[in-house]
Amino acid sequence: MMGTAGPFLPRGRDRPEERRRRVAPLAAAPPEGEEEPLLRGIFEIGKTSCDVVLSARRLRWSPIVPESPAGDSSTALQVKEEIIEMKDVFSVKVKRRRFVGQKKGGTLLGITIFKCLHKEENKLTDCAIHLNNFSEDHCHSWFRRLKEILNGFQNRPKSLKVFVNPSSHKREAARIYYEQVSPLFKLADIKTDVTVTEYEGHALSVLKECELQAFDGVVCVGGDGFVSEVVHGLLLKAQIDAGKGTDYIPAPVRAPVPLGVIPAGTTNILAYTLYGIKHTVTATLHIVMGHIQPVDACTFSTPSRLLRFGFSAMFGFGARTLALAEKHRWMPSNQRKDFAFIKTLADLKTEKCELSFLPLQISQEDSHENDRKKKRKNKKKGSKDQWHKIQGDFLNVSIMAIPCLCSMAPRGLAPNTRLNNGSMALIVVRNTSRTEFIKHLKRYASVKNQFSFPFVETYTVQEVKVQLRIKSGLDAKENTDLNATAAEENYPWNIDGDLVEASEVHVRVHPQLIHLYGVNTDDLESSKATCNCI
Repeated sequence: MMGTAGPFLPRGRDRPEERRRRVAPLAAAPPEGEEEPLLRGIFEIGKTSCDVVLSARRLRWSPIVPESPAGDSSTALQVKEEIIEMKDVFSVKVKRRRFVGQKKGGTLLGITIFKCLHKEENKLTDCAIHLNNFSEDHCHSWFRRLKEILNGFQNRPKSLKVFVNPSSHKREAARIYYEQVSPLFKLADIKTDVTVTEYEGHALSVLKECELQAFDGVVCVGGDGFVSEVVHGLLLKAQIDAGKGTDYIPAPVRAPVPLGVIPAGTTNILAYTLYGIKHTVTATLHIVMGHIQPVDACTFSTPSRLLRFGFSAMFGFGARTLALAEKHRWMPSNQRKDFAFIKTLADLKTEKCELSFLPLQISQEDSHENDRKKKRKNKKKGSKDQWHKIQGDFLNVSIMAIPCLCSMAPRGLAPNTRLNNGSMALIVVRNTSRTEFIKHLKRYASVKNQFSFPFVETYTVQEVKVQLRIKSGLDAKENTDLNATAAEENYPWNIDGDLVEASEVHVRVHPQLIHLYGVNTDDLESSKATCNCI
């Protein structure tokens, strides 16, 4: 399979015997630490003839330097070798020149390699490297070997089920998918089956009937509410296939395929958490490259039925803001959410609740390794732990199994939890003045600790039960009657940006219940985004 230099020089170049060039001989055994070369040949890269060597892990090349008349080799020693790691390559194509309208054939120009390039601020982009050579046999032998290497990356998807919500944010999701996402999937030879949703719940109904074994992953293009629907549908489908039903699921099974999120909404919490940035190409390339992270997920249940699978929930201020925004769907997205935020803040009020939770004794200052060790230790004594109860008037209650990064909270809404440490953050904001509550909200956009207020309490937990309670000052009969009425009345919950109504909710975390395309936020650079919304 070794390529020889002579027959494969680009057109217009002298043959080696006609023009002496210094090319390092292919060693019988590679230097220590280097892999055995699979192919070697000459290509023109950037208008310079280069000696190109391919191994299973990398592609390297260096310019071919003419030998000086005196035989001085010092110039050759100064030649800089360039290297591409094959793990960063996601596509290879045979390059041809074709006339307008011509779909097949054309003059062979060489091979083009497409690489995922890491840039600043967690951004990924694609770039092309052209290896020019006019020999059909030479180029096709290189193309076949490069394809073999790329096909060896097991996590990279070959077939995807895609859901697009055309109503997300500024109704740009379809354009984003077809103009920015689809071309990269096509370039990477990924087959797609696309559903453009027509109504709320459409993706959920399709997932319930979908044969997911035909796909390597699922992708959703939309905002947080749409992502919530697809996450719920994907996990619900797993329970149905496992024969577990859909009412009460104490031990859910894992999702069968990974989920990719293309941000096309306003807040895009899950996308920020996975990628550290709202950038369509970055999100797409994480999917194409098969970067997969196991992620904890939660079940949100009433005493009688499963409400949702998801990652985070808010009750109180965060839920009432979403409920008010949903009532004003006729307004543009940004205006609707700003209006709802200001109106809810102006009408700030508390809810009287009783919170029961099972704590997980993990120190926030511990390293991730200590987190895992403590988690295993605490799981052994979890059955002995006592449920803790707190009650009172709360402005907001947040329960989050992931950090929930976004542009308005660059450190995260729950910065002390992780993607997959088997715990949830319970954040309780007790009654306080509007001024102090605004100070707390503004801290989310800064580097200061948003929890360092006397009215804010944080807990690391495994389970949480939230129950609405009637205000005191009533006699026993009135209290009983009103509690019965409250049990029938539904209160808004914000579960991953989707509005759900219930009066009593039980939340449990399930370690690594789903795999998502993306990276661990602990490895990402700190976002420098700021917020001026308050």
